[in-house]
Amino acid sequence: MQLGAFSLSLNVKDIQASRAFYEQLGFEAFMGDAAQGWLILRNGTSVIGLFQGMLERNTLTFNPGWDAEAQDVLEFTDLRALQRELKARGLTPEREADESGSGPDYFLLRDPDGNPILVDQHR
Repeated sequence: MQLGAFSLSLNVKDIQASRAFYEQLGFEAFMGDAAQGWLILRNGTSVIGLFQGMLERNTLTFNPGWDAEAQDVLEFTDLRALQRELKARGLTPEREADESGSGPDYFLLRDPDGNPILVDQHR
C-alpha cells in the first residue's frame, strides 16, 4: 500500500517563531503562506508543515499523488481506494473521504494513542 509523500504537520502557536527555529535546524520553506497560517519546510528529504490555528494536534500526514517535493507523480493509488483497503482491514476513519467523488479529498484516522493520521489528496 502506497500512502504517498510523508510529512509531519505541526500545530504551532507562533508560525514565525517556529519558522525561525526550524530554519536554524536547516529547514527551508518551499510552499505555503505564513499570513494564512501555514508553511511547508524541507531539509533534504525531511518535510514538516507548520500550521497555526488549523490543527488540533501534531499530525502524521500522507499525500497520495505527490512525491517528497510536493510534485505530482504519474501513478498513485487514489485515497478512496486506500480508504476502502484500510476499512477492509478493520480500520475505521474518523472522517471519511466521499467514496463517490474524485480528485481532492481527505480521510482521517487515529492510531491507538490518539495521534491523528491524515491522508490528504490534492489532485
